[in-house]
Amino acid sequence: MGLNKEGIGLSAGNFIYDTRDQMFILKEWLDMDKLFGMEAYRDYYTKDDIDSFIDVCYKICRDVLAPANTECDEIGLEFVDGVVVTPPAVKKAYATIMDAGLGPQSADREVEGRLPLVVSAATGEMLINASPAVATYYGLTAGAGGVIQTYSSPELKERFLPKMFSGEWGGTMCITEAGAGSDVGNAATKAFSTDTPGLYKIKGSKMFITAGDHDIADNFVHLVLARVDGARKGTGGLSLFIVPKIWVNEDGSLGDSNDVLTVAIEHKMGLKGSPTCQLAFGENDKCFGWLIGNPPGEDGKAEGMAQMFQMMNEERLGTGMLALGTANAAYQQAIAYTKERVQSAKLLDMKGPAVRIIEHEDIRRMLMKQKACIEAIRAMIMKTFYYIDMSHDSDDPEEKEFSNLMFHIGNPLCKAYASDMAWDLICDAIQCYGGYGFIEEYPVAQYARDVKIFSIWEGTNYIQALDLCARKFTMKKGKVLMSFFGEAGKFIAANKEAAGFEDVMKVFEEAFAAYGGIMGSFNGYMTSGKIQMLGLFATRILHATSMIYCAMCILDQAVLAAKKLAEIGENHYDAGFYKGKIASARFYTLNVLPDIFTIQRVIAMGDTSAIDIAEENIR
Repeated sequence: MGLNKEGIGLSAGNFIYDTRDQMFILKEWLDMDKLFGMEAYRDYYTKDDIDSFIDVCYKICRDVLAPANTECDEIGLEFVDGVVVTPPAVKKAYATIMDAGLGPQSADREVEGRLPLVVSAATGEMLINASPAVATYYGLTAGAGGVIQTYSSPELKERFLPKMFSGEWGGTMCITEAGAGSDVGNAATKAFSTDTPGLYKIKGSKMFITAGDHDIADNFVHLVLARVDGARKGTGGLSLFIVPKIWVNEDGSLGDSNDVLTVAIEHKMGLKGSPTCQLAFGENDKCFGWLIGNPPGEDGKAEGMAQMFQMMNEERLGTGMLALGTANAAYQQAIAYTKERVQSAKLLDMKGPAVRIIEHEDIRRMLMKQKACIEAIRAMIMKTFYYIDMSHDSDDPEEKEFSNLMFHIGNPLCKAYASDMAWDLICDAIQCYGGYGFIEEYPVAQYARDVKIFSIWEGTNYIQALDLCARKFTMKKGKVLMSFFGEAGKFIAANKEAAGFEDVMKVFEEAFAAYGGIMGSFNGYMTSGKIQMLGLFATRILHATSMIYCAMCILDQAVLAAKKLAEIGENHYDAGFYKGKIASARFYTLNVLPDIFTIQRVIAMGDTSAIDIAEENIR
């Protein structure tokens, strides 16, 4: 442990992580016995195995990954003669993660003895906490591998997946173009048929490709959206292609260059250790890719966007975890700092001695907000991963369907609410430091720079809000939304009279009623043709939905924590944790959730001044 200029200790690599909440989620809150009892897992794991996974991951984060995070930010990347050069510590961290099986291996849903995604999510958050930049090197590979596994032929799966899942090869999603941005349907990249069935010549360019090239992987397998001649305009005419950087022969060996050129890497405000690449395909007219699925039909409709949505949904949930892990890293550092930094006397004793700043009321408020929101968001994200596992592995058709419905509503919430809140929470962490939070010597400055991208990439949070309001709420004839309402209703009925929680449950019940009012106002606008109201209010509706979900999760945890506390007694070594869970739930419900009442009022008033004002008057 080193010392900063104030004599306050800094942990090695700035890594601080408390695994207790993750263990509570996995071993006490979620029904992991039920999950591990399913055919995919029962012969391989029990709940007791979770400890070893968490322990191994913790040591890797502390000893290898956290030091790499420092190099990511301070050394960054170099682009030399078309090659992305990574810092030495990043190479070591990547190799260690692959050796431990904590990388893209989790995406292989066909291998025997695979881990449930919810367990991989727990280790994933810890890895992100240690270094969000390094996490991007293998996260995209997992998603790309999953798409190939789901939609490609056995021959292509055999050709590409073994070395992708091992981490020897990287994988990407190539969607964004300079002239299209979030309007994916305007993509100009073309695909031309060849004499070989399923093989197309690819020509175009893509940008903002996360981990699109680097000197760690031996090859890159790009999933490229392109339009075949004759396909319709818009997203419906896009097909998806497997385009390796270096050609892969039938036996899996590497051949010649496939005319995929890394043009440049972006110079960013954060995530400086994660390469964001501009790629050119077919500059020399020698780039080829394999079509995934079927070519466009006679109506010009293609399958590419539907296929890519599998990866996009996974990456959006992963982005929520990236935001959570980064915010938690800042929070842990803020706790450590405020427990040691001495400044000013207490309000109740102004003539007394200076005290540690964690004893000041406003510092305590900011720390409690971080704690409560991080735990609530973590609960929502982990429950969503649990639903994915249940939707894949349950033997009960009704349970599979319900879990799938809950995943659909949870996915945009996890991505957008987590990344929106993470920015806010890290600002509070910086505020806890005072002026030193603005100094690069302290890690919270880096976390602020790193976290902002998460509300932008994988579809901006506005797009997530539109997806929730315009698509998810109406999916399956409204069954997605009704499943969510049903869960909240059952939760209220089961817990409204829970001893010690009567006051907070009353607030939750009132907030849920306000949420119903929000949905009523919104539906009224839509049925009357006021479509602009969707654009004005979608983000706030997403936040309101997220707050209901988060409050429900953390209150459920608090009720369980109260039961556990009653069993072990006040003097037990773990009593403090359960008391903290109860405090988090109370704070979130009484201090964060009430924002929903303001949202309800704003939406009910239907103010349109933001769109009514003349453009020339916005200055």
